[in-house]
Amino acid sequence: MEVLAIVLCFLIWKFELFKIRNMIQFKNSEKVFKINGLSQVVEIPLGNQKMLVLSGQIPLNQKGELVGNDVRTQTVQIFENVKAILESCGASLNDIIKLGIFITDISQTVVYREVRDQYINLETPPTSTLLEVKGLFRADIFIEIEVTAIVAN
Repeated sequence: MEVLAIVLCFLIWKFELFKIRNMIQFKNSEKVFKINGLSQVVEIPLGNQKMLVLSGQIPLNQKGELVGNDVRTQTVQIFENVKAILESCGASLNDIIKLGIFITDISQTVVYREVRDQYINLETPPTSTLLEVKGLFRADIFIEIEVTAIVAN
């Protein structure tokens, strides 16, 4: 009897997981340059809310051109991209719960934070991880930011 109950619970769990997987949406915003081979954001349903997981954002404009040759300008462009992607999903910068920052020069953290503070909710700031990296996928890109947000449906 216990084995039957365990099997039944497992089957219900698998069915629910299957339903959720079919509801996950992979999206791209028209306002941000689309990179072939990845989605800009994945929407994951959470009942009456949804989680938005953004790909690492880099300082490219809508045409795919690099914006800025310094951390400040690049960070502004990244947050503008994040804002556009979140808005395309019905969310805002206030819905961000987690930031992951990859920066090539840790001494530029103060500059990054000055820009970040213009975009995030400072009363309830998101969790954050900042890592100094040896390099990103291009030598002229100094910062990349990953974002997770949760918003009501």
